[in-house]
Amino acid sequence: MRSVETVEVGEDDGVARIDRWLRRRYPQLTQGQVEKMLRTGQVRVDGARVKASDRISPGQSVRIPPLPDPPPAQPPEGMTRKDEDFIRSLVIHRDDDVIVLNKPPGIAVQGGPKTVRHIDGLLAGLKFDAEKKPKLVHRLDRDTSGCLVLARHPRAAAFLGEAFRDRDTDKIYWAIVVGSPRPKVGELRSWIRKAPGVHDADREMMQRALQTDEGAVHAITQYALMSEAGGRAAWLALRPVTGRTHQLRFHMAEMGHAIAGDPKYKCDRPTPNDLNGALQLHARAIRMPHPSGGELKVIAKLPAHMVHTFNLLGFDEREARDPFAPFEGTR
Repeated sequence: MRSVETVEVGEDDGVARIDRWLRRRYPQLTQGQVEKMLRTGQVRVDGARVKASDRISPGQSVRIPPLPDPPPAQPPEGMTRKDEDFIRSLVIHRDDDVIVLNKPPGIAVQGGPKTVRHIDGLLAGLKFDAEKKPKLVHRLDRDTSGCLVLARHPRAAAFLGEAFRDRDTDKIYWAIVVGSPRPKVGELRSWIRKAPGVHDADREMMQRALQTDEGAVHAITQYALMSEAGGRAAWLALRPVTGRTHQLRFHMAEMGHAIAGDPKYKCDRPTPNDLNGALQLHARAIRMPHPSGGELKVIAKLPAHMVHTFNLLGFDEREARDPFAPFEGTR
C-alpha cells in the first residue's frame, strides 16, 4: 500500500477529466474505485474537492490517497517476456520525453514483406509508465548499430521530427574502412538517387546522379581519420551533414575506401580477409536539442564485432573520448 502523495499534472497530460487522468496514471484502479475516492474527498485538486467530470490542467496539484500496489507487470499483448527483456536491454537513455537505444546490428528498424521481427514491432515493450508506446523519429540501416532515438509522446515526436528535418541534430558514426583515406580530413559531396526499379528495402541502393535527375538529392559527409593499420584499414569518424539513404556507405565506396563488411557498396580496393563479415559501421553518438529544453548527448558502446575488429587492428577507442571533437567548428 502506498502512502499519501501529491502529484503535479504534467504538460504532456494536457487538459483532461480527473477520473480519466487517474485511470491512466493508476491502471490498477477501477472506475468505481476512482469515483468513490472523488465522492468521499480522498482525491483533491489544489486542495479542493472535485467531481469525476471536472477537468484538470498542467501545473495543478492532485492529492492521491494511499493506493494498493499495482499488480506485477505483464509483457504487452502480443509480446513475450523474452522480447520485452530484449528491447529494454537496448535502452541507454530514458527520460520523460526521449528514449535512446543502442541498436544491435542485424535487426531492421521497421518491417517489410520479408521482415517479421524489427525494432518498431517491439516498441510496446518500452512504454514503461507511459500510456502509449514510443515512436521512431529516424532510422538506421539493418546492419548498422548504435544510437536510435524514440519520442515518448506526440509533443516530443513533433519536436524531434522537426529537429531532424532542420538538421539541428549532430550525429557521429564510427567506421572501419579498407585502406587509409587521403587527405585525412575532408568533406564528400555528391548528388545521389535511388537506383530505379527497386522497391524492396533490402535490395535498394543509391547511385550517383545529376542534379537534374528525377529523385536526385544532395548528400554531404564529413570524415576524419582517427587511426590507421599499416595502410590496409583505417578507423574513421563520419559526420552526415545530410541524412540520405545509405549516404555514408555510398560516399566511402565512391571515395575508394568502402566500409569493411559492406555487402552492397564496394570499391576496387580489396577487403582483407579478416575484415570480411558484419558491416563495420556504428552510430557512435548523437547530440540534439531536448524537447524540454537544453541539449541531450548520448554515446553508444561499440558492438561486439567492432570491438573484435578494433582489437585485431590495434585501435583504442579511448583515444576518442569525445566523438564530436574532430569536427568541432566545422559546421
